[in-house]
Amino acid sequence: MNPTSSARTTRISRRQMLYALSIGGAGTALDWPVPAYAEQAPSAAGTPSFVALNRSPRMVQEFFVARENALHQQRLARLAALKTKADAEAYVRAVRGKIRESFGPFPEKTPLNARVTRVVERDAYKIENVLIESRPGFLVSANLYIPKGRRFPLPGVVGSCGHSANGKAIDTYQSFCQGLARLGYVVLIFDPIGQGERMQYVDASWKPTRGTGTAEHNYAGIQQVLVDERFCTWRAWDAVRALDYLVTREEVDTRHLGITGNSGGGTMTTWLCGLDDRWTMAAPSCFVTELRRNMENELGADIEQIPPRALALGLDHEDFLAALAPKPVIILAKEKDYFDARGNEAAYERLKRLYRLLGAEDNVAYFIGPTYHGYSQENREAMYRWFNRCTGISDARTEPKLVLEKEETLWCTPQGQVAALGSKPIHDFTREKAKVLASKRMQRGSLDLAALGRTVAQTLRLPERSGVPEFRILRPLPDRKYPIRHALPYMVETDRGVHALVYRLTREPLLSRPPRETKKAILYVSDLSADAELRSEPLVRELIEADPEAAFHTCDVRGIGESTPQTTSLNNSDEYNTDYFYSSHGLMIDYPYIGQRTFDVLRVLDWLAAWGYDQVHLAARGQGAAPAAFAALLSSQVTRVTLKHPPASYAEIAESPDYNWPLSAVPPGVLASFDLPDCYRALKAKDLRLLEPLGVRGRT
Repeated sequence: MNPTSSARTTRISRRQMLYALSIGGAGTALDWPVPAYAEQAPSAAGTPSFVALNRSPRMVQEFFVARENALHQQRLARLAALKTKADAEAYVRAVRGKIRESFGPFPEKTPLNARVTRVVERDAYKIENVLIESRPGFLVSANLYIPKGRRFPLPGVVGSCGHSANGKAIDTYQSFCQGLARLGYVVLIFDPIGQGERMQYVDASWKPTRGTGTAEHNYAGIQQVLVDERFCTWRAWDAVRALDYLVTREEVDTRHLGITGNSGGGTMTTWLCGLDDRWTMAAPSCFVTELRRNMENELGADIEQIPPRALALGLDHEDFLAALAPKPVIILAKEKDYFDARGNEAAYERLKRLYRLLGAEDNVAYFIGPTYHGYSQENREAMYRWFNRCTGISDARTEPKLVLEKEETLWCTPQGQVAALGSKPIHDFTREKAKVLASKRMQRGSLDLAALGRTVAQTLRLPERSGVPEFRILRPLPDRKYPIRHALPYMVETDRGVHALVYRLTREPLLSRPPRETKKAILYVSDLSADAELRSEPLVRELIEADPEAAFHTCDVRGIGESTPQTTSLNNSDEYNTDYFYSSHGLMIDYPYIGQRTFDVLRVLDWLAAWGYDQVHLAARGQGAAPAAFAALLSSQVTRVTLKHPPASYAEIAESPDYNWPLSAVPPGVLASFDLPDCYRALKAKDLRLLEPLGVRGRT
């Protein structure tokens, strides 16, 4: 091989040649060009500084792209098989059932306890500032726009806000509400959780402490995952109760009930079409596309935009609109939006074919505005025309003249926050459910090792394992100052297209498959990077020194160390970073990210078993600790377990309003079945050693 012929190689330096000669003898240096990722750069002090190793920066991304495209193709085949009206009707019934399966059951409807706190009189309409309770003690702030000089009842519309910090008071959402009111519609728009007057995490002055909008949504929603609550369902339930209130008003004609919103409001409009059959018309704006396009384009999404198991159930955005069929629906999009226009065009064409089979092709439409993301005037006017066509209330084709209000005018509360009135925060509901689940677990009693293992496997959605994993033998690393000098990297294939990076440390050079020199092995699962931790983590040296005869291996599971994703649009985002992005899509494909990482550990154990290692000391730190614990429960090879900095308890995380754990650490619905202390108790049979467990803040 010419050492200058590949982008992944670099010129052979004298140091590298000497290294190659030292491990392989004369004539080997030019046969083994040292990979660029293994370079040691001299520091200013003359000692090597180590470049981070990352062989597979897009591995995780392409795994999800492949999985979601496969699910997409299966869905297209089901749609193509629809040939008759009866087929289409059966499809609509099926997607309605799948949507409810994804969102889970709604709670019991309780009294709304509605009250009007202020009335604002304007020329063509009035605004009533309203408070309702969507759940007991859970206040929802809303504005009700009621036309003047009209003969009642009039069509009603629920407005769903997008991700605006001031919720219902932002200009574009005021605009569509006021525009509809001037055209003759009664409109109720409400603040979403974590926006406007509904901040859930506030200080003594009622100021947000966790940010607004998506920041609050994700913070509350990640915690809810532990107790099998769904933030998308909580958001949708607020809208269902808003509709419940709207239909109580004598001004509203319940024969005409619409739903519209933009961006995050477009999300809820889309979901609600599949969750409440009272809507008679819908107009989601700047959201509908294809879920696989969001993955391909590396587009992060709020936790309310990732319905659990949606992809695994065969759902996509348009299916939620199909659930309303054959009632009128228009998809509103933008040419310059970050929601892929290819996706909304394709969704429209498929939806149109479904409506055609139902004999209602004219009841579905598509409009794409020329500008950027937002409910700008051209999209609002397309919505007005569509609703007017559905109701006959007006023949206007353009937006009336608007006069926008100050934010304080639209406040339903004296201080601009429902928290000041004692509204129960969402994390209190999560805490209460966590305690109920803990009580049920206590009543049921402890599970034995085998039963707990089965429960863990089911919770993590672990696939069946069979055979010996394929693997690649890479070139030995130059001396990177590990506790044992020589390191041979293996790439062990765990899932299709996914490799766990395993280092085997040896005192003599190793160039090929693992030797069968002992039955004892140590497998260390890294926190952030096996390469870095081999040089800096005291536990590594302790493990080696405590059992020098055991074959020592490290493992980077997917998304860690050498497969840390380098997806361009996500690395600099606190809310939508790569860890969250893949964890969220893991929930939609019903293969949680923590389950994927646990599967990686199990497959590496299978690989070690193929070389005769049937007495494995499984050790891990930080992010690797929970996957290692779960794998230890399921593997008979594992005879000892050491976990440093594992999470102490999922229940503690669920019960605290102030936690610091990522979505990738959270198995969905785990607290309905078990908690980490259950696992740790069971692992005492495998000589478990727990070192400095981490509390809810991620600290010892």
